[in-house]
Amino acid sequence: IHSKKKKLSLVAIATVYFQQAFSVPVVQQKLGDVRLNELSVWLGARTPVSPREIVNMLKQGWQWYYRKYIDVRKGGIGGISMLLTGYCVLCYIWNYPYLKKERWRKYH
Repeated sequence: IHSKKKKLSLVAIATVYFQQAFSVPVVQQKLGDVRLNELSVWLGARTPVSPREIVNMLKQGWQWYYRKYIDVRKGGIGGISMLLTGYCVLCYIWNYPYLKKERWRKYH
């Protein structure tokens, strides 16, 4: 039992050393690899400066979504239904102030 703990601790030490030796700057990491305490730095570095950067970010995001959920070999209804659900939620959020006032009106 003691040798297993020693092996596990050596693996943990090697993992930490490897991460520190070959760490990628926070700016170049993907969102899934960013730690919570580094999130503000990552978001600050990804803030678009010009309208062209905004368009490029939206284009890259759409291409990622399309490749991951819509353009798949064994595609189903999942990607399209997520897109339509997101659209419905967004429309509800946009119309909520009107719907809120409509709810309190009296019909007589």
